[in-house]
Amino acid sequence: MAGGFGALAHGGDGQFEAKITPVVIISCILAASGGLMFGYDIGISGGVTAMPQFLKKFFPVVYKKTQEKGIESNYCKYDNQGLQLFTSSLYLAALTATFAASHTTRNLGRKATMLIAGLFFILGTVFNAAAMNLLMLIIGRILLGCGVGFANQAVPLFLSEIAPTRIRGALNILFQLNTTVGILFANLVNYGTAKISGGWGWRLSLGFAGVPAVMLTLGSLIVVDTPNSLIARGKLVEGKAALRKIRGVSNVEPEYLEIVEASRVASEVKHPMKNLLKRRNRPQLVIAVCMQIFQQVTGINAIMFYAPVLFSTVGFKSDASLYSSVITGAVNVFSTLVSIYSVDRLGRRMLLLQAGVQMFISQVVVAVVLGIKVKDHSESLTPGLALLVVVMVCTFVAGFAWSWGPLGWLIPSETFPLETRSAGQSVTVCVNMVFTFIIAQAFLSMLCHFKFGIFLFFSAWVLVMSVFVLILLPETKNVPIEEMTDRVWRQHWYWRRFMDDDENGDA
Repeated sequence: MAGGFGALAHGGDGQFEAKITPVVIISCILAASGGLMFGYDIGISGGVTAMPQFLKKFFPVVYKKTQEKGIESNYCKYDNQGLQLFTSSLYLAALTATFAASHTTRNLGRKATMLIAGLFFILGTVFNAAAMNLLMLIIGRILLGCGVGFANQAVPLFLSEIAPTRIRGALNILFQLNTTVGILFANLVNYGTAKISGGWGWRLSLGFAGVPAVMLTLGSLIVVDTPNSLIARGKLVEGKAALRKIRGVSNVEPEYLEIVEASRVASEVKHPMKNLLKRRNRPQLVIAVCMQIFQQVTGINAIMFYAPVLFSTVGFKSDASLYSSVITGAVNVFSTLVSIYSVDRLGRRMLLLQAGVQMFISQVVVAVVLGIKVKDHSESLTPGLALLVVVMVCTFVAGFAWSWGPLGWLIPSETFPLETRSAGQSVTVCVNMVFTFIIAQAFLSMLCHFKFGIFLFFSAWVLVMSVFVLILLPETKNVPIEEMTDRVWRQHWYWRRFMDDDENGDA
């Protein structure tokens, strides 16, 4: 019997016995290294695109604009579709890959899908680090994007299914924690490699992506697949053994029977994507889609992608802008730890609503400061106002990191029933990547045209999403994953009308 300390996961009529075992903790840490890779990809892009030698080699037009003083607007000197394509091509590839990943997650399991993701990450890293021209650079980003599509499909499901109910939120957030650690690691690497003489530091920045890529690949070979996945694929004996191993107790019969029943229902669904559109699945689908759209229109990825560029725009020198990015990356990591501690105590709704207020205020303050002080051809902010911008950006990042960052992935992964879980996660990742692509491709152009108004644009969306949470998002804290329909959706004042078992009402 595996060691661990006791936890009780509440079932519908009784309780499921479960210990928080080393097997679960280690498996979740290894699986969550997919988030490390995702975060590193996000963080590294903005840093290398602020490096003069990288721009000179691949984007000479942008390099020329950054060197000419007073000719180009402060807000427009990085506005280049090719430069934005370097960042956003990854998310377009992830969008395409997620459809294949849905098939492998359902038919080959979560573990095999994570292995495929790791191999894509390794190939993409090799292409990027060795890039001799823009084509090699974009191919590398596309391969990394395929890795992101597969990892983001499998890892959140793996974490939600393997974790005991009581700490499901905290363990699932390991994915987002590793994403923030990846961003911080990327910022630190960029800060160091920017100082390398000879102009090859950007290769090191891109090459270090191999570290999390290898971690995920090796981790996927070590971890045990989830009982839910094994049982759904007809491997009942292996599934029960895996459940006994991860729970650390001998009496797993009640939870095992519940998973078997959920699997039986799931096996009757021959077309999960079509089933996902049925009326009874509409609440989960709407919540999942809206969570992904809202997560991106907070503006967080725009800020994390382009933090060095953004700080350069408001007047920081190259080193100072990278240093400021390291600060925001560190805030991101520590704030995600706050979420891990509080998500299963305070609940999902409380974190989202509190952070909405914090993010709205900080973005409005940044918009006001930039609107008053940063003109098209002004040199920079005063030191005091520059510090205020950094503090407000950090306040915004902190709010996001303990709310929409982790919960945007956690809530969809824990609310779909087993029969539509893979399809639902596929739609979740797909929508996320569509809007990540749109924001990544458009942000520098939007910054050029909206100027300081870009922050007012994002703050308006924060207001909208906070109202959505207040009215339509149910609380899922401490509810077993296979009991969401009865204990959450059937009890919600609005969504319960969609839970009629009469199939004549299906869409």
